[in-house]
Amino acid sequence: MKRDKISRLLAVSMSVCLLAVGLAGCSSSGGDSADRTEQENAAKDGASQESGEETEILVAAAASLEYAYEEELIPMFEEQNPGVAVKGTYDSSGKLQTQIEEGLEADVFMSAATQQMDALTEEGFIDGDSVKDLLENQIVLITSADNELGLAEFTDITKADTIAIGDPASVPAGQYAREVLTNLRIWDEVLAKSSLGTNVTEVLNWVAEGSAQAGIVYATDAATTDKVRVIAQAPVGSLAEPAIYPAGLVASSAHQEEARAFLDFLQSDEAMAVFAEYGFTSHADA
Repeated sequence: MKRDKISRLLAVSMSVCLLAVGLAGCSSSGGDSADRTEQENAAKDGASQESGEETEILVAAAASLEYAYEEELIPMFEEQNPGVAVKGTYDSSGKLQTQIEEGLEADVFMSAATQQMDALTEEGFIDGDSVKDLLENQIVLITSADNELGLAEFTDITKADTIAIGDPASVPAGQYAREVLTNLRIWDEVLAKSSLGTNVTEVLNWVAEGSAQAGIVYATDAATTDKVRVIAQAPVGSLAEPAIYPAGLVASSAHQEEARAFLDFLQSDEAMAVFAEYGFTSHADA
């Protein structure tokens, strides 16, 4: 009996020891696993910091700037600024103004007229100290390339039966067109035969495809296609001020440093040379 009792006690002791060893092993294994996970995460964080996170900024720009931005300026800036990506959104300056007022998370705004920039600055949406008047453009009368109306000067627009202009309510090119035509005393006559485009690109396309016999756009837009022909520029004195393109920083931008770098880039000699290739004139040289 005594021998059996001793045997049972030894068996229990052995079981306790084995259990203790097992628990210790599990604890050690769990600790090693946690350590490995922390080390892996630290390695990943280190690699991420070393490679750098890409920052994306959004530029809201007038539709007439799209070709110059997308084809040359944005790629040029991104090449010079690794880690910064630029996305462009393009429309009439009036629509972009409304979108910014309604919360569009843009970082830079470049309009085709001072009116929209001034309004946003007064409302506190644009950093007024950052605004620069960069470019000028010309207002021109166009027809399709194969049009045979025989138009020769700006006032000949009245000979067209169908006319395309930007909606003056939101499109700067349309506002300039209305001012020119009003000063030429033919606004009402032209308006009666006009379709109003939502932006200048739409107006250009209507004329290019023949939906409208004549239209009024920027000279830079007309230069982007061989499907239209420029008839005449707006007569001297028909505009109180030239078509000016200002650019500025959106005050609420979460990427102020990158946005300012892009704004500075737009003022550089190389960027201005690109704008010149697309038919714009530097405001400083005008």
